[in-house]
Amino acid sequence: MSVKTAAIVTLLGVVCLAPLAGAQSASLRTPWGDPDLQGIWTGSTLTPLERPARFAGQEYLTEEEAAGLERRADETRFVERVPTAGDPGTYNQTWFDPGTRLVPDRRTALITDPPDGRVPYTPETAERGRLQAIYRVSGARNTWVDVDTGERCMSDGVPMFWLGYNPNHQIFQTPDHVVIVHEMFRDRRIIPLDDRPGTGVRQWNGDMRGHWEGDTLVVESTHFIDGTADRWAQTWRMPTHTMHLVERFTRLDADTLQYEFTLTDPAKFTAPWSVRIPLTTNQASRGVTEGPLYEYACHEGNYSIANVLRGARVEELAANDEQP
Repeated sequence: MSVKTAAIVTLLGVVCLAPLAGAQSASLRTPWGDPDLQGIWTGSTLTPLERPARFAGQEYLTEEEAAGLERRADETRFVERVPTAGDPGTYNQTWFDPGTRLVPDRRTALITDPPDGRVPYTPETAERGRLQAIYRVSGARNTWVDVDTGERCMSDGVPMFWLGYNPNHQIFQTPDHVVIVHEMFRDRRIIPLDDRPGTGVRQWNGDMRGHWEGDTLVVESTHFIDGTADRWAQTWRMPTHTMHLVERFTRLDADTLQYEFTLTDPAKFTAPWSVRIPLTTNQASRGVTEGPLYEYACHEGNYSIANVLRGARVEELAANDEQP
C-alpha cells in the first residue's frame, strides 16, 4: 500500500468513527443536557489511600511490581487467616470484597497532594489515630459508646471512599438534584444543584450544594456536626465544625467516572489534601462482586454490640476470680 493510499484509508477511518464518537458523547448526557453520571460505581482497588513506607519517594509502580501485587491478591483472595491466640476471628473471606486490581496508572497512593502521598495530620490527630488503632484491639468495652461509629452501624463518614466490602455507590440525577446512595451504611446524600442558600443546619454528612463547572459536577459540603466525642475507625473522616469537603465528578467514558476530593480541616490537618480515584461500572475489572447495590441491614439480626459488651463483662469476672 502506498503512503498516499494509506493516508486516504486512515482519513476514511477517522471520518467513519467520528459519528460513533459523537453518538457515544451524546449517550453520556441526560435528556436535559447535563453529563450523565448515573449508574452503579465502584472504587475498590489495591491502591492504598496513603503511600506505604516501602514506596516512599516512588510515585508509580513498575509494570512488574504492579503485576506481582495483583497476582498475589488473586492468589490470596479467599485464603483464610488463622486468628492469633485470644482473637475470636472475624468474617470469613467470602464476605469481604476488597478488589484485586490497582488503579490503571499504577500510582502508589490515591492521595495526589501532598506529593509524599500521606495525610497531613496535626500531631494531635496523628496520636489520636494511633491510640484508636490500639483501642480497637484491646480497649475497654464498658458501654455501647466505647465502640466506633462503624461498629455501631451509624457511618464511617464521607467522602466517597471505601476499599473493604459493600464498595458501591449509585448515582441518580434530575435537572436540579443529584442523589448518591452509598452501599456501605446506606448513606443517602441529596445534593441540590440550584442556587438555594445553605440551611445552616449541621449534619452528619454536611450541608451539600452542587454546581456544574463545564462537564464536571462540583459538590461542596460544610456545616458538619462535631463528631469529636465519638470514636472513628479512620480518624481523618471524623467530622468537625471546621471540616470542608469539595468533591469533583467527571464522566470520562462509558465505564469511567473520575472522582476527586479535597479535604480541608484545621482541626485535623496541617494543610488541605487531595485524592483521585477512577470509579468504574465494570466491577469485574476491579475484581469485586458484580451486581446491584445490596441492602445494608446492619442492625438486623446484629448481636455484635451485645456480645462485645457481654464478653467484656466475662473478662472482668474472670479477672476478679483470679485476684487473691
